Amino acid sequence: MDYKDDNLDELLDYIDPAALTYQEWCGVGMALKDSGYDCSLWDSWSQRDTVRYHSGECEKKWRSFAGSEHPVTAGTIVHMALENGYRPQSAPKESRALSWDDYIGEDYVVTSRKEAQDIPIPEPQAWNPAQELSRYIETLFEAEDFVGYVTETWQNKDGKYLPTSGCCDRTAGQLLEALGKCGGDIGAVVGDYAEEAGAWIRFNPLDGKGGKNENVTEYRYALVESDVLDIERQNGILHEMQLPIACLVYSGGKSLHAIVRVDAPNYEEYRKRVDFLYEVCDKNGLKVDRQNRNPSRLSRMPGILRNGKKQFLVATNIGLSSWAEWKDYIDSVTDDLPEFESMAEAWEHMPELSPPLIENVLRQGHKMLIAGPSKAGKSYALIEMSIAIAEGRRWLGWQCAKGRVLYVNLELDRASCLHRFRDVYQAMELPAANLRSIDIWNLRGVTEPMDRLAPKLIRRAKKKQYIAVIIDPIYKVITGDENSADQMAHFCNQFDKVCTQLGCAVIYCHHHSKGAQGGKRSMDRASGSGVFARDPDALIDMTELELTDEILKQETNTAICEACIEKLRQHAPAVLADAAPDELLSHVESLKLCRDNLPPAVYEGFLGEIEAVKRTVRQRTAWRLDGTLREFPKFEPKNLWFRYPVHVEDTVGVLKDLQAESEMPPHQRGNKKRGEKTRETYAAQKADKKAALLNAFHACNMDGAVTLKDMAEYLGISEKTVRRRVKDCGELTIADNSIQLSKVENNGGTKRGTTVYI
Repeated sequence: MDYKDDNLDELLDYIDPAALTYQEWCGVGMALKDSGYDCSLWDSWSQRDTVRYHSGECEKKWRSFAGSEHPVTAGTIVHMALENGYRPQSAPKESRALSWDDYIGEDYVVTSRKEAQDIPIPEPQAWNPAQELSRYIETLFEAEDFVGYVTETWQNKDGKYLPTSGCCDRTAGQLLEALGKCGGDIGAVVGDYAEEAGAWIRFNPLDGKGGKNENVTEYRYALVESDVLDIERQNGILHEMQLPIACLVYSGGKSLHAIVRVDAPNYEEYRKRVDFLYEVCDKNGLKVDRQNRNPSRLSRMPGILRNGKKQFLVATNIGLSSWAEWKDYIDSVTDDLPEFESMAEAWEHMPELSPPLIENVLRQGHKMLIAGPSKAGKSYALIEMSIAIAEGRRWLGWQCAKGRVLYVNLELDRASCLHRFRDVYQAMELPAANLRSIDIWNLRGVTEPMDRLAPKLIRRAKKKQYIAVIIDPIYKVITGDENSADQMAHFCNQFDKVCTQLGCAVIYCHHHSKGAQGGKRSMDRASGSGVFARDPDALIDMTELELTDEILKQETNTAICEACIEKLRQHAPAVLADAAPDELLSHVESLKLCRDNLPPAVYEGFLGEIEAVKRTVRQRTAWRLDGTLREFPKFEPKNLWFRYPVHVEDTVGVLKDLQAESEMPPHQRGNKKRGEKTRETYAAQKADKKAALLNAFHACNMDGAVTLKDMAEYLGISEKTVRRRVKDCGELTIADNSIQLSKVENNGGTKRGTTVYI
């Protein structure tokens, strides 16, 4: 791996030398030397370990680092930095809410070291050390909290003052009481200190047994310290960021110590929040000292003199009130949005519109939803669209652009999907000239929610140059509650991501909501949140038309005539030339022509084909396409036949006068339902009467003969009523006032009734 683009001096900011073993510390030095850096960088970084650092040790060790067959390289430093929160600048950004330990790119920038205003920090004129410290303790601690502090120091061989372990067995209440009685003599409470060194205090409560991380009882605060900028600029950036600062202390040196509320429930979460906090600070121009990540870290104690300068409270309780409030705020400033654009500048240089994918319906790079009930053939419509795009043909009457298309199959097994494509090709009567322009992604059984699927789809499709991606159906990949507006907005954003990154249109289908769709607008019929209907650039809605007996008879007549013409064309083409036009428009006359002119064997086989034609017609459904378009004028509703496996536009106008249920007035919808109920009830009653009649016949037949009188007496009805029911039954006949069982046999295509006397 090449690390030339990584600045190792910046990566060192993520690594705390105090947390490394001796061997790891040496490894950092070896890696720096191998990468061509000077010893001075290793030395300055090593100084952050104030306890173990010794002047001259780095230079001595540096000279001992000789060449090796297996050198320690920059990868060692990168690995350590990654473990401590570093993320490469090239890391891709995701359109989601980031967690505390996520990489922060250009986001979360509130200000910069150049933009921030300097805010002066005047020294307090009325100097009251005990009051300064009391205010600090009152702000950060509860009365029963144990407070850790250090006033005693020691000097290393370089003359640097370092803190001792200090004191940790006194509560905040005890310290406040003592400070209130000390008469301003802070040394009488916390102990005398060396003015050359100053004094320190821990900002998180302890258990009273020690001052290490394991002794911290609550992870309330984190320390933000930077000594890179002037004090006034540091103050300006801290205010601009609106950090939830409980106490802001001037260190008496080059830095401000901001005690920031983080309110973490445990140590692990504390480290995550501190890492996030430091990343945000870095992005806003405040280079933070990362040695201060530990919750037991010492900070400068206010009310102390240090080399003649006062360590004092600059402010308390500034910025936002809590970590949660600040996190919400910093999330809100994430801005990947484009800048405002002047219409005057764009007027003479208008951008080109995306070319149409579907003429007068949808542009390339836009989104379309097809919504409809079950059995509408939505999947077949999408397959038809895939083929129309690949071949540059018309789809449901609209011309499609020609190009590559990806069909994402979420519902069918692979074999069924592939066969369906071939069946549709054949039914559309198109030559399969551009099969290489159709890719299918079969995901049945292995699909994922759309927010996880979208990045994988984009990665695979990046170089394919698709002009359309078709997803069928979306209920398989819905993320979250489909009735939740905000969750569905996030879901639909995944389609935007695919459109934007692939530069293609995304077309998908969804089902209607449960219950009657009558009275609903087309955009309100799709199941789930209204976001579904309002998000896409084009919505095509399918509603079923109620076919009348007249239309079904007409369709049956036409289908039989077409079958007859095709059969005559194959076996007796001369007959077609001599036939009158009326003969070819009537199924009765067309069948006569076939009977008279086809070979008997062919004709007998053809009668079976006619029955299949009739069944096919009975299986047809009719649909009306309506929709709403964002880029184009609203189109007139289209009427379609679904002639399995394809949709065919009704160009003749057979369906134009039919009404969909959604288009019927309420009273008509009620009449329709009542009519359906009435028909169902009548059929059930008829079946019951037939069953009763046959039971009575068999009961009365025990003597060997059944008369009208016997049946009438048995059923308790008149003989006239018995005659009518026998006629309706179809399985009984009457001869000479006797009722017999009728048997119907098929004899060479003719029917012959045989009376059987029981």
